[in-house]
Amino acid sequence: MLAVILAAGEGMRMRPLTYNRPKVMLPVVGKPILEHIINSCVKAGIPRILIVTGYHEDVVRSYLKNRAFDAEVEFIRQAKQLGTADAINQTRDFVHERFLVLNGDSIVTPSTLEHLIEKARAQSTVIAAQKVPDPSNYGILEVSGEKVVGIIEKPVHPRSDLANIGIYVFDPVIFGAINKTTRSTRDEYEITDAIQLLIERKEEVGYLHINEPWIDVGRPWDLLRANELLLPSIDGVNDGLIEPLATVAGAVKIGHNAIIRNGAYVIGPAVIGAHCDIGPNCYIRPGTCLGDRVKIGNAVEVKNSIIMDDSKIGHLSYIGDSVIGERCNFGAGTLVANLRFDERPIKVGATPTGRRKLGVIMGDDVHTGINSMINVGSSIGPDSTLDIGAIANGIYPPSSTITSSHKMVNDGHSF
Repeated sequence: MLAVILAAGEGMRMRPLTYNRPKVMLPVVGKPILEHIINSCVKAGIPRILIVTGYHEDVVRSYLKNRAFDAEVEFIRQAKQLGTADAINQTRDFVHERFLVLNGDSIVTPSTLEHLIEKARAQSTVIAAQKVPDPSNYGILEVSGEKVVGIIEKPVHPRSDLANIGIYVFDPVIFGAINKTTRSTRDEYEITDAIQLLIERKEEVGYLHINEPWIDVGRPWDLLRANELLLPSIDGVNDGLIEPLATVAGAVKIGHNAIIRNGAYVIGPAVIGAHCDIGPNCYIRPGTCLGDRVKIGNAVEVKNSIIMDDSKIGHLSYIGDSVIGERCNFGAGTLVANLRFDERPIKVGATPTGRRKLGVIMGDDVHTGINSMINVGSSIGPDSTLDIGAIANGIYPPSSTITSSHKMVNDGHSF
């Protein structure tokens, strides 16, 4: 059986992190989401993987061409992003057997895929499902015995708590159903609509209830949750240099040619990328993942955050529960707040995050001036600047200039 991974989407809900990359290339535990999915496929014994690319496909291809996998990896282009059914339809000339389909933003274990493949020996179409506490936020399966009898998207009065988690096994018969699928209210061709056609034609559609971890990365702060779930399983590895007066405690993965300078205190689980320069006299707290060539200066504290390649955090700065893009530069004394005074869950604009602690979601190439401050739940677009002493509070589009007197108006509130 081969696997199809859908990696063509733009990831609008992941803004501002996806202006320069598709969401499948956002990092979790030091690797792109897509690489985690490929590795699960390989460990499940899948010999051939088709990746459907589209938005910023050059980023996907250039990264994967330098990676070796124990499987044949091919790329198929979706020229225009017209939905999941259309993306799957791009593979029809390459697929002549039953095949697995995975969304490129959902991380699953190899054993989940193995169980799904085993289930598919008895049923030609199988949907992976998991029980969720709030069914109204998902596509919900209506089932009778071992069969799926309907799929309802975000039902107001759900009849089931079994959510479709976007992993399927299909027979090539699905392509005929896709050809008869019409555009949805989102003006896209939905694979769930094609499956519904199979059900209406009395084709047998089964499901597999998944009890193992499934990590759906739909919003920027879900990257932090994914880290929190996966980091405890890493092993400590040191491929760099730890100076004699530095402290590294717990499982910390240190990349090639990274240096941990004297006085630095690093507590795992954490990931330090290749060629990083850490310290002296800084504090890296658990849950932190640094990309390659990241610089953490003197008296900096970083807690439970993702900092992507080539970013530099100047001395006397604090970052907590945040996601920082590539090539950002923090001026000395930049402080990120991550907890409300009333400790209520944080929203980004009008969107609830469900998190009690969340700092900033920052796009690429953002520069902050010395003594600038960023309030909880802020989102700053790429190529933006914060002036000396400026306060960021809200959602800022790309190329914003945030001054000390700047007031951002968002969702009817002035900050």
